[in-house]
Amino acid sequence: MLQYFGQFNLTCSPMSKFIFVSGGVISGIGKGVTSASIAFIMKSYGYKVTMIKADPYLNVDAGTMNPLEHGETFVLEDGFETDMDIGTYERFTDENFGRKNSMTCGAVLNQVIKDERSLAFEGKWVSMDFHVPDGMVTWIKNVSEETKADITIIEIGGTVGEIANTLFLEANRVMKVKSPSDVIHVHVSYLPVPSNLGEMKTKPVQISVRLLNNAGINPDFIIARSEVGMDEFRASHLAKHCTVNEENVIDAPDVDNIYKIPVNFDEQNLGEKIVKVLGLKREKNELFTAWKSKVDSINIIKKSVKIGVVGKYFQSGKFSLKDSYVSVLEAIRHASWECGVNSEIEWFVADDFENNLDAISKIKNFPGIIIPQGWGSRGVEGKIKAVEIARTNKIPYLGLCFGMQMAVIEYARNVLGLEGANSEEVDPNTKYPVVHIMEYQKQLLEKQQYGGTVRLGAYPSK
Repeated sequence: MLQYFGQFNLTCSPMSKFIFVSGGVISGIGKGVTSASIAFIMKSYGYKVTMIKADPYLNVDAGTMNPLEHGETFVLEDGFETDMDIGTYERFTDENFGRKNSMTCGAVLNQVIKDERSLAFEGKWVSMDFHVPDGMVTWIKNVSEETKADITIIEIGGTVGEIANTLFLEANRVMKVKSPSDVIHVHVSYLPVPSNLGEMKTKPVQISVRLLNNAGINPDFIIARSEVGMDEFRASHLAKHCTVNEENVIDAPDVDNIYKIPVNFDEQNLGEKIVKVLGLKREKNELFTAWKSKVDSINIIKKSVKIGVVGKYFQSGKFSLKDSYVSVLEAIRHASWECGVNSEIEWFVADDFENNLDAISKIKNFPGIIIPQGWGSRGVEGKIKAVEIARTNKIPYLGLCFGMQMAVIEYARNVLGLEGANSEEVDPNTKYPVVHIMEYQKQLLEKQQYGGTVRLGAYPSK
């Protein structure tokens, strides 16, 4: 978390304002960073903020999902395994979130079914289109009340038009109907510039807003994401066809550092506009000044350091995905900035070190190597080879979780001479099990109980 951006004791009485954030056109356009940026800006106005990630998948939590499916699993202080976006929330707001801040459709359905089984509905017909959104509204309001938040920000995962997030949009609509002055909607959508045309197109955003309209919602703000930035003509066009005030169409071009996004939003007075629409009156405090000062200090850094990251969760077909290791990447960035340098990360697929001489030769020239977390046997031998390269070439090495285990195995094999040493997880029959599966874990694995069974979260450690 960005501890150096400062902390403020907020003692505001709850005002129960709610900001929903949805996305259109494509996933991965920055709903999470947008939500986190708005949360930070609202906090800089002196309001107590909490956040909820509303994920449309049926998994109860993210702990059993392959990172290539949905990005990194982020572990909260209470041990709950959740979506990577909540990690972004924590870094931007300097707050610790918990299980209640992650609302998956599966978790809500699970609760509704439990309530039905215990006769909480007194024998009534339980419906998907009423009781499930009602459960979502209850969840949101409970989080707001328990945290005594002035403003609750709810990011709806996925894109409008998908069947999966329809129920969350219905919960949004119900809350807006019941309390129109306390609920606003921010829609994040993408303006492409097809290379064969060379012209920015607004139709994708218009269509995603129409799909949002079909759910009974018209956005109060449009965050117009693009590669190059939007001109006034396109802003005017979107305002006209999406029934949004032109001043509330916010330009959000790509940036080289996501911590610049709140500054970009502030330059367009997004905070003032949100405060006005919600009927609030406060002005920004020194928290925002500290943030901008930190961003300015990062902008002037000239030196850089190259770090090789050897992992297994970022090769997806022909493409490389960095979302699998977001927290590792952000930790490296923050540590580098504190040391007055920028980090240049190069990604290596673990499997390549098993037989790819080019990868082995290339990583020998890196001043630092990291092997992050991971599960299972695939890529293990490649990781162990990368550890050996780091040790024999005296390259600073950081092993995280499984990466630390790989260092133990490599040392056992190549220094202590324990040929074939391994982890019981990788090879249950190894002669030298230098990393063991805990006894209670063995019992769980025999029963195929994987979700929420690892010791996680904050705890006193010696």
